[in-house]
Amino acid sequence: MKKNILTIVALLLTVVIFAQKTPREEIHENILLCASQYTAYVDPTANDKLTPAPKGYEPFYLSHYGRHGSRWLIDPWQYNEVMDVLERAHQSQALTATGEQLYNEIKEWMPSTKKRLGELTNVGERQHHRIGKRLTERFPEIFGAKNCEIDARSTVVIRCILSMEAECEELLAFNPRINIHNDVSESFQYYLNQPWSQRLKDDQKARWDAMTFDYKKEYRHPERMWSMLFKDPSYRDKKIESRNQFINRLFNMAANMQSHGPVPGLAPDDPTLSWKHQSQPLNLFKYFTEEEIFDLWRVENLEWYMNYVSGTAPFAQENLLWNIINTCDTTLHKEGYYGATMRFGHEVCVLPLSALLELGDAGKQIPLSEMNTLYDRWANFRIFPMACNVQLIFYRPTSGRWASNYTEGDGAILVKALLNEREVTLPVKAVSGPYVRWKDLRQYYADKLTNYTNSAESQEKK
Repeated sequence: MKKNILTIVALLLTVVIFAQKTPREEIHENILLCASQYTAYVDPTANDKLTPAPKGYEPFYLSHYGRHGSRWLIDPWQYNEVMDVLERAHQSQALTATGEQLYNEIKEWMPSTKKRLGELTNVGERQHHRIGKRLTERFPEIFGAKNCEIDARSTVVIRCILSMEAECEELLAFNPRINIHNDVSESFQYYLNQPWSQRLKDDQKARWDAMTFDYKKEYRHPERMWSMLFKDPSYRDKKIESRNQFINRLFNMAANMQSHGPVPGLAPDDPTLSWKHQSQPLNLFKYFTEEEIFDLWRVENLEWYMNYVSGTAPFAQENLLWNIINTCDTTLHKEGYYGATMRFGHEVCVLPLSALLELGDAGKQIPLSEMNTLYDRWANFRIFPMACNVQLIFYRPTSGRWASNYTEGDGAILVKALLNEREVTLPVKAVSGPYVRWKDLRQYYADKLTNYTNSAESQEKK
């Protein structure tokens, strides 16, 4: 009896220890998570163990979509608007001592951005090398097979191409006999980087306009920081629309600094990072309070949810999901086949794809009336940090009957899903642990896409 009680206590403690923290708790422990889409990829830990395959099954195919790694900010105004405001205020002697400190820090750092907009950083490249290496460690049956075939495709954006190459280099290092086909073309854009349809934009716009104005007004407060940086709190800069705009730009610069390496005082040093071609990051979060940081993230979190998860927004990736299904249809029937389909693109695809696939809580539908609690129930940084990825791993029997048509019983092909290399649930009944029958999952997704298309066409006719 005593032994049983101790076992129960140990299990309860385990549940408490590994219970998922709230987003507020996570950001409090690691302020860098407030960066939303700029959050650096967090490698899986010893706690993120994979569930062994059912007895008699082995992995043989991986279907993947991944975002590029950490990058520089994309548009010149994301850097220039902050610097230009500070420069004009400096020339007018309108900055406080703290404002002058911020001005000098950014002015010294700005030359490093020249002709680097949107490019992959050293940090981003290393993220994909580590992901590629873990693929070989976790699934040696696939990537170590002498006849392994890799079809790797990327959008036409250079940071995505380099991310693809980094992962493929690790696969080739693990198995020099592997057959890798890399391809980049505009002809893949319709599914690798599918734009929103006008139908989805119209559907989202009414809900978006009604929800966000009041939310932003409640949670964006630039007054304290403005007074801290400018001698006269009434100071205005005619070249920017509002104080909020300046604070938001500064927040984005602060958030993306982790794309360049460990942020001083906020992240541990990385001895593997060479600074030869890299600018050391600044800690710009020190100019914000923790509550300001959390509230700015809260607004970003709402915007991402409304744009890419709420309602029909995930169907923006219908072409990508059809590509995943159709590629499986032409691949899984090959007896003795080992390989992977690797797709590289952007977070604006990974997020709605994760929701469309219903991976864990990624696509959780929360009523508009409850958006004020979204920040405690759904967190964007868990889904689409830099280098985020979706992996579908397919398993077949190691011996005996294998059916190419995904039949029931011993011949059924099984699949499980990983989001950022961590196991997540799928929307059909599991056979064992996270494993489901591909036949069931394929039917679920095909029906979902077909029903959406029929419904949308019916609405358009009206």
